[in-house]
Amino acid sequence: MSSPTSRALLVLPYLRIQNANAISSPLTHGFSSITAFIGLMWALQRKLATQGIPLQLLQVGVICHDYEEQVVDGHVKTFRLTRNPVDKDGSTAAIVEEGRIHLEITLVFLLKQASLPDDSTALLIQDNQSALDEWARKLGDTVATMRVAGGTVLPSQPRPGQRTRPWMAVLPEDAEAQAQCFARWRRQWLPGYALVGRDDLLASRLTHLRERQPQATVLDAWLHAARFNHEAGAVEPASEEVGPSRPGVRWADPLRGKGSGWTVPVPVGYARLTAEPVQAGLVANARDARTPVSFVESVYSLAEWISPHRLDRVQDLLWRAETDAQKGLYRCHSGYARSDAQRLDEVMPDFD
Repeated sequence: MSSPTSRALLVLPYLRIQNANAISSPLTHGFSSITAFIGLMWALQRKLATQGIPLQLLQVGVICHDYEEQVVDGHVKTFRLTRNPVDKDGSTAAIVEEGRIHLEITLVFLLKQASLPDDSTALLIQDNQSALDEWARKLGDTVATMRVAGGTVLPSQPRPGQRTRPWMAVLPEDAEAQAQCFARWRRQWLPGYALVGRDDLLASRLTHLRERQPQATVLDAWLHAARFNHEAGAVEPASEEVGPSRPGVRWADPLRGKGSGWTVPVPVGYARLTAEPVQAGLVANARDARTPVSFVESVYSLAEWISPHRLDRVQDLLWRAETDAQKGLYRCHSGYARSDAQRLDEVMPDFD
């Protein structure tokens, strides 16, 4: 039997989100920020307390199955903006530029039993599946009334052979049994891509860049990793198309070869701009006059979209929030750890 400190997964599969925020930071767009999903987790936690559900949400994972960014295609893509109704005096209302995106995602929450008196019984146990199903249903209904990254939740569409209703399952305490369960669950999330953190890539990119530019900064490394940097590769044998007197040169990004993954720049949190938070009540128009206020700027890192079937552990999928009050750093950390084993796609031959 599991202990009161057992962990469980809450899975909200194939959520359809309409008009979610596509601008994740001042420098990035194309998907909602991971901080938006951390915020959803905290907002859902507050609703659990009001409903008397004895569960505490700890971490969250995001798997994207489909997306449709609301942009006008062309040489330069622009967001599709809305014309707002006229003002009360009849004048034309200003257009607020905002990016929107339609998403189909699966959210995976790690949770535990909330703190209860010492004489309370363990609720997250395998034999309590009926209660788990009821909690999953209530949580799914609650999320349906909330905003997810600023977007509206639409009813999920049926998918033959896949679970589309919210469900919960207790994580086995044995590592091997947990890995077997996760291997079975992750197949339900295909096709799709999970967003995992890759802070290690930013550090390695900075090391590579400083070999050529000793004065390079972390921002330079982040910008360098956010784009394709094509360089002339090895001279290829001459072909009839190129001509015998003009050998071909292959242009490619040497740091984006096979097996490098689908890496993207992402915001992962915020950094305080002042040495200490401003005392509560001193900042006008603050959302909460009883809480100290901090002026912040975004913190950036690198992440990778990876298929769920390539994840080995539950922790590889999940993100958690951490606060360093002394440094004024509020950021999200991913539990992903890349395996040393070679991936199948890394040893496949180059067909192009």
